[in-house]
Amino acid sequence: MILTSIDYVPGYDVTESLDLVKGSTIRAKHVGKDIIAVFRQIVGGELKEYSEMINESRQISTSKMVSEAEKLGADAIINVRFTTSNVMQGAAEILVYGTAVKLNKRVV
Repeated sequence: MILTSIDYVPGYDVTESLDLVKGSTIRAKHVGKDIIAVFRQIVGGELKEYSEMINESRQISTSKMVSEAEKLGADAIINVRFTTSNVMQGAAEILVYGTAVKLNKRVV
């Protein structure tokens, strides 16, 4: 599956726009990670525990979106975007969405 943040795939023609596809996950903070993060805030530096959680959440959401596109028979997802929102204190949703499309290799 080709994923791109632009509205086309270089070297291909979009032959059909299938549908908007999306994937999301809601993750809550972990108490143990919060304690470590508080210490890092005091001394400075990257909050690696939260970076890992967000990266994992992006991967899960992207996988769900790709699965939805595969069910439609898509070759690619264009205009891929990520967004985050707070659902409640200590929990956030990661949403990824894009347009599932069919492609043909461009003949030059």
